[in-house]
Amino acid sequence: MRSHKSLHISNPESFKNQLLLWSQKFDEIVWLDSNNHKQKYASYDAVLAVDAFTSIQTDSYDAFEQLKIYQSTTKDWLFGYLSYDLKNDVEALSSKNFDGLHFPELCFFQPKKLFFLKGNTLETHYLNFVSDELEDDLKHIESTVTSSAVEKSSEDNKIKIKLRVHKDEYFKKVNTVLNHIQRGDIYEANFCQEFFAENTSINPIEIYRNLNQISKPPFATFLRLYDKYLLSASPERYIKKDGHKITSQPIKGTAKRSLDSDEDNQLKKELSEDVKERAENVMIVDLVRNDLSKTATKGSVKVEELCKVYSFDQVHQMISTISSKIEDSIHPVDVIKTTFPMGSMTGAPKISAMKIIEQLEETKRGLYSGSVGYFTPDNDFDFNVVIRSILYNESEKFVSYSVGGAITAMSDPLKEYEECWLKAKAMRQVLEG
Repeated sequence: MRSHKSLHISNPESFKNQLLLWSQKFDEIVWLDSNNHKQKYASYDAVLAVDAFTSIQTDSYDAFEQLKIYQSTTKDWLFGYLSYDLKNDVEALSSKNFDGLHFPELCFFQPKKLFFLKGNTLETHYLNFVSDELEDDLKHIESTVTSSAVEKSSEDNKIKIKLRVHKDEYFKKVNTVLNHIQRGDIYEANFCQEFFAENTSINPIEIYRNLNQISKPPFATFLRLYDKYLLSASPERYIKKDGHKITSQPIKGTAKRSLDSDEDNQLKKELSEDVKERAENVMIVDLVRNDLSKTATKGSVKVEELCKVYSFDQVHQMISTISSKIEDSIHPVDVIKTTFPMGSMTGAPKISAMKIIEQLEETKRGLYSGSVGYFTPDNDFDFNVVIRSILYNESEKFVSYSVGGAITAMSDPLKEYEECWLKAKAMRQVLEG
């Protein structure tokens, strides 16, 4: 079905830039870049999937069942995304908030051409009927000029970012969440707000590269499906399947960085000891353990790392790692369905939290707080969490990014508001300059 080639790449960083720019001529692109983070669970440094041979797009009705059939019948590499609103397929929920982006709820494609980069090795997996195009493609990739190929956005196209929820309204909504917590309806809810620009055209590849340059996250993504774009600097893995092992790595807990190394170490230490941030993280760890137990073999759910602080270019983050084992009889899509949406973006208990945030948020989340990733022909998968991301509908000239934070009984609305602005900083910077 696929022809495999392995090649030596002398300068992987330069080749990555050329590969991404070369990909821009295709209508279907998924680019995943680990930015050389040496993670324990990483499979590749970078992956590019382009040019759909087959694909599936659907709304939330029966979406996971349709994905299951597509994945089982294709038995090949599949790349795509799951939007947050697939919650409506998993539970008796709905999404009635404003949607300026209009992305399909679920979209996956079987790429004709695949590139996997690890160290100095490039592996290509081309479907047999296009394998004769590989030599030409490599010549074009290597002749791509990276500096001039990205034209700058015109100066007169000033982007005006608007707030969907203003400060006083945000405080009111956070206080409503706190009332729900005091009443015992929930322990924690991830409440999000949207920033947006209308009648705006952007250069997606330029914006993505600037965003990635600022943040250098381990789950960076450039996704294009015709006129819909995701430019993501995500630091978070949602879930990975490797053989019988399932791994989930929720992030809860954020602190700013400092250029002064002593102050930076102090900020990191304070985050690791912060009672509120640890409580947020532990609640979500419990939720993930519960979700994983639905498909796990008995006694196999383990917390491998609890509340460990990792440093990224923009922020320090508190990350936990939870794993489980599954039997061969468990379908990979069922592992995703029983854990979706990810606990770090919902709250606990999950269904109550999703109902409350649906009432309080002003916009439909769509792909924000959903997930991008891939299935392998061996039924493995790896998916990120779509946060720190810019979404763009080119036809509607609509640009959007959302940020959120976990509200618990110990939350101070002002501090939550400030944390949102910290998370939004990189997106705002690349859009407004």
